[in-house]
Parts: sequence; structure tokens; C-alpha cells
Amino acid sequence: METTQHEDRIAKATVTIDAPVGEVWNGLVSPAVIKKYMAGATVVTDWKEGSPIVWKGEWKGKPFEDKGRILEIEPERHLKYSHYSPTSGQPDEPENYHTVTIDLAKLGNGIRVELSQDKNASDKALAESEKNWKMMLEGLKKAVES
Repeated sequence: METTQHEDRIAKATVTIDAPVGEVWNGLVSPAVIKKYMAGATVVTDWKEGSPIVWKGEWKGKPFEDKGRILEIEPERHLKYSHYSPTSGQPDEPENYHTVTIDLAKLGNGIRVELSQDKNASDKALAESEKNWKMMLEGLKKAVES
């Protein structure tokens, strides 16, 4: 099977949150909490496998509406969704969707949140994705722990 050049560029970010797993999970799926750490984005979905997910908001002064689909969901353990942003400049086609995977695991008294995002087109895009996801996870931590 032939792979495209960017499939091996997987952005990764991790954070440990000092809170019960239910609170961490709520931080990942509650639109009110998501708005606090995802650039003020409003998330619309029913959190069911196969359902659409939309993020609307403003990033760096420009309105955006990203979209995707819930691929896998296992409450308090695992979330996987596709993601497409028109701001990428790429056409809205399946090969231009990222896959974001978030896994939760108990670690001492806290919860370790591991996130990965595939299909980063370049090393620069990979570094930018990792920076953004680390910032987002730190925001999640702050929102959940406060």
C-alpha cells in the first residue's frame, strides 16, 4: 500500500489533569467547556459515532467553520474524529481531513490525556499543530482544574 508523504507526520500532545475522569471527559465533550479552551469555538454534535461535528468561531480575527465526523467514542476513555478546516486552503475532500485521536488513562491521582493528529503536510505544519494542541490541552487542564 502506497502512503502519501505526510501520513507519518503525526502531531502529539499530552497533559496530565488533576481531576476525576468524568470531569476530564466532560471537558472534552461539553460545548461550554470547549468554548473556554478552543479559541472560543462553538461545537455542535450529538457525540454519537458517525455523527457530524462542527466547530464555529473566530481564529486570529477571521471567522471559521470547521467540520468532521465522530469516528469512535468510548465515554471517559477514547474519542476519535475527523477534522477539516477550509482555512487550510485545501479542497473539501476526504484526503484533506485530519484524524484527531484522544485517549484518557488514569495516572496516579490524575488523568493523562494523549492526543494525536495525523496528516501534517510539512515539518512546519507538524510543529504548528503540536504547539496548538499543547496550548489547547493546557487550556483544557486549566478549565477542568479550576
